[in-house]
Amino acid sequence: MIEELQKVFEILNLSYDENKDRQYQEYMEGILEWNEHVNLTAIKDRDEFIEKHYIDSLLCAGSPEFRRAKTIIDVGTGGGFPGIPLAVAFPEKQFTLMDSLNKRIRIIQKLCDELGIENVNAVHGRAEELGRKKHLRETFDLCVSRAVANMSTLSEYCLPFVKVGGCFIAYKGPDCEEELIAAENAIDLLGGSISRRENFASVGISENSGSELGHQLIFVSKIKPVMSKFPRKPGTPSKEPIK
Repeated sequence: MIEELQKVFEILNLSYDENKDRQYQEYMEGILEWNEHVNLTAIKDRDEFIEKHYIDSLLCAGSPEFRRAKTIIDVGTGGGFPGIPLAVAFPEKQFTLMDSLNKRIRIIQKLCDELGIENVNAVHGRAEELGRKKHLRETFDLCVSRAVANMSTLSEYCLPFVKVGGCFIAYKGPDCEEELIAAENAIDLLGGSISRRENFASVGISENSGSELGHQLIFVSKIKPVMSKFPRKPGTPSKEPIK
């Protein structure tokens, strides 16, 4: 049903079958239906939805960091992005989708249960609180996030979930150079180190799918444990980013 999405699967050397096609189609329809009652996405056009939610979410899927990860957490998942498109594409991996709005989490889990997306666990809570929970802290191979926050704040939300040797992948806009420079100290304090940046062109997606999305990926390697004082209390990372 989704030719553009099939092209991306071919580029990434992934299998695309009728069940995945059905899950993508019905998840999109479910989100758009629920969106009339709960704010899940500003995108209502289906072609735009496929491009800006599905194809964009799959940007990290060809990276070696993602391919070797078995457990992935999506922080600030919103309507389930990038977590759900990745979970459908990789049913052998386990995904935890986290958001601070419980209504969103209930909808995501309900849709996953109805559509047979069995490798997703949707969790309600703030990153500052969940990042201190023993069963979640430094337990994931990989963290992904498309959440809207500056890189310093986002790193404090995300790096506490990643085990040493793992990776945090942030989806950022094309003009984030100053933001990354400003976040260098925060990333270091939180046990990370920026390893590289990639965009659609570098993984071959935009050239072959016609997508002109502006996201690039920032890869942050987790090289040492997070100090016990991080993350700070709820609200502090956004109000007082580490400098």
